Amino acid sequence: MTEAAAIWQFRDDRGQVSSADRWPTKVVAYLQAGATLWDHGLLPLGVFGSHHDGPVPDRAKSGRLPLGEVTYFGGGGSLDPGRVLSSGADLVVAVSYGGGQVYGIEPDAAKHLEAQAPVVVLDVGQERSLDEIRGRFAALAASLGGAEPPTALDAARERLRTAATGDAPRVLALSPAGDRVHLARPHSWPDLRALTGLGVRLMDPPAGSGANWSTVGWPETASLAPQIVLADTRANATPLDAARLGTARVIPWNPELPASHAAHARFFTQVADALTAHGV
Repeated sequence: MTEAAAIWQFRDDRGQVSSADRWPTKVVAYLQAGATLWDHGLLPLGVFGSHHDGPVPDRAKSGRLPLGEVTYFGGGGSLDPGRVLSSGADLVVAVSYGGGQVYGIEPDAAKHLEAQAPVVVLDVGQERSLDEIRGRFAALAASLGGAEPPTALDAARERLRTAATGDAPRVLALSPAGDRVHLARPHSWPDLRALTGLGVRLMDPPAGSGANWSTVGWPETASLAPQIVLADTRANATPLDAARLGTARVIPWNPELPASHAAHARFFTQVADALTAHGV
């Protein structure tokens, strides 16, 4: 089909144009993308996870998506592209962390899907700002007939900026991993960079080889003496034993937030609440 003959088309973050001779209505999306589309009023047919995910969808990554109303196709090596295609899917929405590589699907499975159905890939990696990521998902949703209701993102952003004073608590983002802990490098995560841009005092972990994380032991983590901890709540993270962090206030952190005004407003409000409560 030529682009000129297409009823629907969209240029993704690889620069590739997906097109169809009818409006896509049966969308299968990566969990983060599916939750984002739902925030724009679009219920996907199904969702899939990543190599980190198991036989059920990760509730932490699913936002407000009504999981009982969508099909879960697994993730990583367990995702069967034939099952996705036989579901009648007429659009697949995936994410990338750079270089256009599809995240969460085996390369051969991704190629098989793309040979049979339109595949849109949106970049959520460290080269993009939170605003840019949100804008790209909004553009995709608009092309599919979706629109996000008005939210209080601007108010949440200003409230956080007010709470993040010069003497505000030190904040550390981390992902527990049993006897070890992955400390997030703030510059590598669009949501954490957004926090620092609003004045939040996010702590840089020790230097090391990891691009996104610095992996250390719990004693070293505790020695950093964070006052607030953003703790990864995804299913692949170990449940946090807060006692390891002394008196630090712990709040949940989803590194794969839905890319919507509503989800980002909730995140900023949550951090602002923690900063404000710490001084009470």
